[in-house]
Amino acid sequence: MIEISAPRNNFALREDAGKSVLVSGGIGITPLWCMLQHLVALGKPVELIYCARSRQEAAFLEPIAALAGRVPLTWHFDSEHGGPPDLTALLANRGADSDYYCCGPAPMLDAFEKACERLSYANWHIERFAAVAMEPSAAASGSFEVVCEKSGRTVQVPTGASILDVLIDAGLNPDHSCREGVCGACETAVLGFDGGLEHLDSVLTRKEHEAGKTMMICVSRCTGRRLVLDI
Repeated sequence: MIEISAPRNNFALREDAGKSVLVSGGIGITPLWCMLQHLVALGKPVELIYCARSRQEAAFLEPIAALAGRVPLTWHFDSEHGGPPDLTALLANRGADSDYYCCGPAPMLDAFEKACERLSYANWHIERFAAVAMEPSAAASGSFEVVCEKSGRTVQVPTGASILDVLIDAGLNPDHSCREGVCGACETAVLGFDGGLEHLDSVLTRKEHEAGKTMMICVSRCTGRRLVLDI
């Protein structure tokens, strides 16, 4: 028998948004093309900014172009513009109340995040193909105690070890997959902690990091001496 988990969606579309702005980089158009078609079918306000190195490397050009007149479309091909897009300029004046989505290569996602911060856009969402390499700070590098509320177990997480690995070694079986903080499978509710939490994942939003109600136990850590998890 093979056990599988329920589908997870870390790049969910908000259908009730006042307006959605989709920003694609290369093959990152794949999920955004689906979102675009769905929003058009629902009659929701949406626009697309499609970036690629060249027209020849872009996918779905014809069906997307067929939406011209119904959907605002912005094209940026590096080979025709002499370089990569200025996302701050492209996203300017599109409204702080809109929802912004981006999928593409890592440099573009980083630029998108910075652009949204400069423009004070709070409702932005990204999907990464790979985890962002981040090292824990000195405050989060030490050992700490993890109290597992449901199972009644308490374990010590030593320096250099992940919470996930320690729990598995202790005989527990938390959900997990990538071990890199990018898939979201190991997301666990946080019931309490002292010190603070250091989030090293590429899934949760900044607001979710600040709230401290959940964490990816494969990479994130506690900066204090005690962490209580709903596991």
